[in-house]
Formats: sequence, structure tokens, C-alpha cells
Amino acid sequence: MKQIRRSNERGYFDHGWLKSYHTFSFAEYRDPKHVHFRHLRVMNEDWVAPGQGFGEHPHRDMEIVTYVLQGQLEHRDSMGNGEVLRPGEFQRMSAGRGITHSEFNPSNSEPTHLYQIWLFPAEKGIEPSYEQRPFDQSGRQGRWQLVAAPAPSIARGGNQHPISSATAQTPPVPTNDTSPLAIHQDARIYLGDVVPGQALVCQLDPNRFAWLQVLRGNVVIDQEKLVAGDGLAISEASSLTIDSNDGAELMLFDLA
Repeated sequence: MKQIRRSNERGYFDHGWLKSYHTFSFAEYRDPKHVHFRHLRVMNEDWVAPGQGFGEHPHRDMEIVTYVLQGQLEHRDSMGNGEVLRPGEFQRMSAGRGITHSEFNPSNSEPTHLYQIWLFPAEKGIEPSYEQRPFDQSGRQGRWQLVAAPAPSIARGGNQHPISSATAQTPPVPTNDTSPLAIHQDARIYLGDVVPGQALVCQLDPNRFAWLQVLRGNVVIDQEKLVAGDGLAISEASSLTIDSNDGAELMLFDLA
């Protein structure tokens, strides 16, 4: 089963300094048909104006993943972390029993385009933690690159790489030069770049669920065209064939 969440049907707010699309209910946006998908609670696509950002604010009991597509995002938190997130880098913050942080665009001229994703944790009240690391784009050309996986404390059976890639030019399992971020949930996050004219066949576990988010470009799946910002909820499927004439960047979630 596949259900498309169209980009232009998402919640949208223009705050001047921030333009934000909400795939699921968030803040003032309420949509009872789109509250969450499995453990995936928030999928926000944001554009932050130069020199602007989110002031210090609290979180608790949520796994927060951030990915920058363009520009930079400066992070500071109550654990003493202070880093700048750049394109190709992923950040994971486990809010656990409570944390405060701020996020700003440090540039005076360039906007920041980012995705912020929240997942429900497997357990509440854990010790807050943070990590950030880059992932080489070459590791996801025509294949899936694992960027986040369950923390060692999260029990999980079965295949350690339930999502696999199948094309004529790539190996049958994801490869990574960088270890994935550790999230406290039975979920994995992958990035994938579809090579123009070369179908990317994704092997899925039909007993689990998947969410595909189109970050850049356009793709065709089962004769349906998906554009940047579109999402696809997937269940009871064993494979997915993704085509693109011009190339595309995708984010894929494997969920319990």
C-alpha cells in the first residue's frame, strides 16, 4: 500500500524570517488525518533567513534529526555543545528527560534550507545526548546510504540492513564510510541519490513500514510523479522501483 502526501497539501506558515512546511500536525497547524506516521512525528521543511533563527527553547522525550540542504545552521544546547551544521551533515539530538537549545543561520547573506525530523523515542526519560557527522555524497549515488540506526540499547532482530539497493552498477546492500548516528528507536534513516536514467530498486521488509521523502528533484514510482517536498507512506510492500530523468535526492525511513 502506498499513500502520497503532496508537497502543496502540507501546512505552510510564512513568519517573515522563517518559511516552514509541515508534513504532519505541528504548532498551529492541525490536521487529524496527518498527525504522525508510525514513530515519525515531525517532518518540517524550513527556510531560515540570514542572521535569523530559533531562540533558546526546551524539548523532552523526542529524537530530533536535522539535515541541511543549503546554507548553515549554528546549534547550541544546554549540554555545552556548539556546532555549525553544513550541507551533507546530519545532527541527532536525543532530548530525553529535558534539554534546551537554539538554532541560528550564521550567514549575513545566504538563507538556510533544512529538514527537521522528530521521532518518538522507544523509552522516555533517557539521558540527553547529541552527535553530528558528515556523510560523503559519493556514498549514496545510485544506492542507499545509512545515516541513522537504532542505538545499541534498542533491541532489534532480523536483518541489520533491511533496506537494500539493487541496480546494475551498485552492490546489493548499503555501504557507508561513516558510522550512522544512533537514534533511540527501532528505525533507520537512509539517503539516496537517484542517477538520471538509472532505476533505483529498493528492497523492503513487508512486515515493516517505510516513509520516502523527496528532498530535491522529481521521481516516478508506479507511474506516479513525486516532486520535491512530496512524501510517500509505504506498507505491506517488498520492493520499490524509483526512476528519475533528471536525478533526485531522497530520504527513506524504515520504521517498525
